[in-house]
Amino acid sequence: MVDVERRIKTATTHAVRQRNYRRVRDRALRRLANLYPDQYRELLEEERARDEAENKVWLDITGRTNAGVGLPTDHRESNKTTDRPSYSKHQSNLGGEA
Repeated sequence: MVDVERRIKTATTHAVRQRNYRRVRDRALRRLANLYPDQYRELLEEERARDEAENKVWLDITGRTNAGVGLPTDHRESNKTTDRPSYSKHQSNLGGEA
């Protein structure tokens, strides 16, 4: 039983470290993309060309994706705002981040 507990603790520690690493890496990548948008776009285009040469699927460089099978393409019904409360710029958004 001790061996199982040790394995669980090791796996948990590894998962937490990996999550934290990815979070920091993604944050740094966003900062670099905002500071150097032209170079970032060039690098993305190079990577896209390399991946397409290997027949890997990519999202659109602008971040747009095509609707997949079974996904609604007409969002007029889902965008109704009649049930949402209106807030002034100084009111809370019910606990969301600032």
